Amino acid sequence: MSVAKTGKTIDLLMTESTLSKRRRAAIARGVGVTTQIYAERAENAEIWDAQGQRYIDFAAGIAVVNTGHRHPRVIAAAKKQLERFTHTCHQVVPYENYVALAERLNRLVPGNFVKKTVFVTTGAEAVENAVKIARAATGRSGVVAFSGAFHGRTFLGMSLTGKVAPYKIGFGPLVSDVYRIPFPVELHGISVEQTLNSLENLFKTDIEPTRVAAIIIEPVQGEGGFYPAPPELLKSLREIADRYGIVLIADEIQTGFARTGKLFALEHHDVAADLTTMAKGLAGGFPLAAVTGRSELMDAVVPGGLGGTYGGNPVAIAAGHAVLDVIEEEKLAERAAQLGERLKQCLHKLRPYVPQIADVRGLGLMIAVEFNRVDSQEPDADFTTAVRQKALARGLILLTCGVHGNVIRFLPPLTIQDDVFDEALNVLKSVLLDLNCKEEK
Repeated sequence: MSVAKTGKTIDLLMTESTLSKRRRAAIARGVGVTTQIYAERAENAEIWDAQGQRYIDFAAGIAVVNTGHRHPRVIAAAKKQLERFTHTCHQVVPYENYVALAERLNRLVPGNFVKKTVFVTTGAEAVENAVKIARAATGRSGVVAFSGAFHGRTFLGMSLTGKVAPYKIGFGPLVSDVYRIPFPVELHGISVEQTLNSLENLFKTDIEPTRVAAIIIEPVQGEGGFYPAPPELLKSLREIADRYGIVLIADEIQTGFARTGKLFALEHHDVAADLTTMAKGLAGGFPLAAVTGRSELMDAVVPGGLGGTYGGNPVAIAAGHAVLDVIEEEKLAERAAQLGERLKQCLHKLRPYVPQIADVRGLGLMIAVEFNRVDSQEPDADFTTAVRQKALARGLILLTCGVHGNVIRFLPPLTIQDDVFDEALNVLKSVLLDLNCKEEK
């Protein structure tokens, strides 16, 4: 029975469960968790915990299960592959479905040029390999990234990431030859012109452009706060990259696979990156990541320089094929756009009653609401945390993000049923109104 439908709440202040105590004793403290929910089973946009409590999942494993938990097509494809073989290491004994998925991505990734693909296991690996490819192709070492960016927890990933807590604390020194410029956010008073001026100033004061191998950007910042990159910024970066022979890398790890209302976020713009990294939604919950890019760049690395023991696992590859089939046949990009618009309309209607709402933004079903203090318009992380916690108590899983921790990001599966989606919006509405002790007129 639904928590939201019955009005029942979960006592989040109860004594730690046995599972929580076991986890704390066995798992490294650095592996943080957002909730104390221990999943027992999941289906589409719903999760049930070990006590049988139901939750609506507006996190989707951080944009991983875009096709929903345990989509029948994805599960069937994985089972079929399990009956054949689970691992040979593609670098030792290759297999056809790896080749076929590479061919599909080469066709689907934005860019009117010949492409090639390499499969790895995680998003951080994809980013690392994209930088390796850019360096090998250009003979240069410098990489330019953005404030607020998130590119992974490896040393290069941390170095590229533009957020200190919790990702960089205690781990320095980080990788050298990484440079950062501000990401344009109108709400925070940073314009595209200021960002581009910062890049030109960087070329004058820190590194000459002919020593820059790559510029890496998320078309919509993920962990940084769900800020879409302005079209004029992407076009300018493309022009600057072409002018100086710099490789433009699009990190589509969180934006990819219909999340933004297009298969890839760059499809919203008349811009193509030289290299595109992807992971998360690619295989519907199975670990799979990829780099797809210009063939001449991809071939700059000597044989053996790319890959990994588990890269392109055959079960994950089979799931990836099924995910692409589901996205196309169920028109999930269109559904993302429709559901995202409904969510934004809901939030906009609440603005007169929730003065903490500073901004509502996003593409497709990659939506965010940013909260500021009413009296000072400073970021309100406390209110944001309260929203997340109260929603969880009513059976709705939400995630926060942003450099200041004052953004709620919404990432439900794109396959979420209409009635479950409406139920979640009602929970969200009641939480925001209750926190302001108001009723919607």
